[in-house]
Amino acid sequence: MANAVSAGSSSSAANGPILAAGDWTKDLIQLAKTAELKKHALTLQLHTAQILSAHASLDQKSKAIEDLKEQKNKFSPHSSPCQLAPLTAHPRRLESERTRLLNCLLELNQDRDKADLLEATLSKECTDLRQKIQTITDGEYSVAKQDVDRLRQELGQPPLPSLQETLEEKSTQYLKELRLQTEKAANKRGAPDELGPDGQPVGKRPRGRPKGSKTTKHKGKESAQTAASTSANASAPVPS
Repeated sequence: MANAVSAGSSSSAANGPILAAGDWTKDLIQLAKTAELKKHALTLQLHTAQILSAHASLDQKSKAIEDLKEQKNKFSPHSSPCQLAPLTAHPRRLESERTRLLNCLLELNQDRDKADLLEATLSKECTDLRQKIQTITDGEYSVAKQDVDRLRQELGQPPLPSLQETLEEKSTQYLKELRLQTEKAANKRGAPDELGPDGQPVGKRPRGRPKGSKTTKHKGKESAQTAASTSANASAPVPS
């Protein structure tokens, strides 16, 4: 009986809980927080991309509205090709001029109506984009940003930049790329041709006859004629 009790106690001791060495619970919690941070970071990147795309579309449409307003200012009788005929013209000519002016005015009003309709459409699209940006910023983006900042703080990481800082950084980067492209295009247009030792651009054949070649040819002819006349005079018989 005693042997059975001792055997049971020894087996229970052998099957007891095994304690791991080290603070493994802390490492496990950190791994779980890191995985959660990655999930919220992906969500935050998605909403940030949506906001940046909406801002880019908003800038394009706003510029289109400004261009359209400048174009509408040109829709005036003074800038149109409608010119008045002199009052002393023939009545038939005056009637034809009246018809032509009415047609010009009709076309002008139609163009202005189209511009007004397009401006109204663009303005509505801009309003929708602003509302979309505000909805995402105050809703899903804000929640994801708070979760990411909280998890980064718990993991000892610095917080991410704000949305305004991200927008300013993207705008600065865009302006820098635009300036570099402009400078590159200007350098291509204004690059001087490389000149060779003969004063002609490298890779280009000189145009026309080289300078002095025609004169040299004439000089050669004159020398040949002089030599021929000299030999003829030498071979002629001397009169006695």
